[in-house]
Parts: sequence; C-alpha cells; structure tokens
Amino acid sequence: MSTTNALLFASSGNILAIMVNYWLGYWLYDKTKMKLNKSKTGMKSLEFGHKYGYFALLLSWLPVIGDPLTLVAGVVRLQFVWFVLIAGSLRVLRYYFLTQIF
Repeated sequence: MSTTNALLFASSGNILAIMVNYWLGYWLYDKTKMKLNKSKTGMKSLEFGHKYGYFALLLSWLPVIGDPLTLVAGVVRLQFVWFVLIAGSLRVLRYYFLTQIF
C-alpha cells in the first residue's frame, strides 16, 4: 500500500470517527455529559471545551484527550462545519506527518 493510500484511508476513517463522536455528544447530550463526568479525562475535556470552545479543538489530534474533545464539541454545540474543518484538518496533518516519518 502506498503512503498516499494509507494517508487517505487513515484520514477518512478518523474524520468519520470524529463526526460520529460529535453527533453522539450533540444528540445524546445528557448521557454523554454524564459519561464524560465519570472520568477524569472526560471532566477535564468538558471543562476545557466550555471554556475555550473552538480553540480546544486545536488539541483534538492528541491521542488521549482528542476523542473526548470531539465528544465535547457536540455537547457544547460548536458549529459542525467549523468543527470538521478544524479537527478534520488536524487529523489529516497528523497522519501526513506520520507517513513522512515512517
């Protein structure tokens, strides 16, 4: 498999995953908020999302806190288009750099 294909498939799958996370946070607000409040990382992500909004998405590419932040984006009702543009482009950049390293 070429690095271009790897970049395409990894980025596409990851962008779809963050979109699912966003909509889970958006549609299942109460359940998602309750679940986030049960974990230390989730609580910090929720607090960070409320406080910093779109700027919090700049950390969404990180391995441990990235997924909770994408859930939080839905919970705090960030605009979906901006969410996908910011978080999606950061995920593509992450995989781009990984393909350049390896």
